[in-house]
Amino acid sequence: MQVVNNYIAHTDSKKRITLRKSKFKYYDVKEYDNGCLVLEPRELVKPKDVSNKALEVMDESIANFEKGKVSAPVDLSDF
Repeated sequence: MQVVNNYIAHTDSKKRITLRKSKFKYYDVKEYDNGCLVLEPRELVKPKDVSNKALEVMDESIANFEKGKVSAPVDLSDF
């Protein structure tokens, strides 16, 4: 990897560090016992997997479909 920005940072009175020219708004920070900090860009909300309840509902829906337990066809001709 190539270094694109190199500077000395210090903590303020509230133990915060300001990142200059930051490309992202949120970071996942990992602090190691040797003092190293690793910052990884993050979205505000991490994408989640499909919940177990949603998977159960999908399985039930497919089972109903295979049994022929379905609703009447929807008329989309108006669209």
